[in-house]
Amino acid sequence: MGRTYITVQGDTWDKIAYETLGSEYSLPFLLEANKKYRHIVIFPSGLKINIPDITTSIMTKRPAWLGEDDEL
Repeated sequence: MGRTYITVQGDTWDKIAYETLGSEYSLPFLLEANKKYRHIVIFPSGLKINIPDITTSIMTKRPAWLGEDDEL
C-alpha cells in the first residue's frame, strides 16, 4: 500500500513526483493514483495525494515517448 502526501500551496505534479518518488519521470504513476485531481496544475494547500508504491525497476527504462527504449 502506498503512502500519502499533503499538498502545500504551489505544489505541482512534477514537484510532488520528484520529492516523493525520486523522479519527475514517475509523474504518470502519480496521476494514475490520483485521477480525481488530474485537472489541477498548481495545487492549493491541504489536499491528500496518494503516493503509489513503485519499484525502481520501472524507472530503468527510457519512457516510450522519448524514443528508443534504451537503458537510462
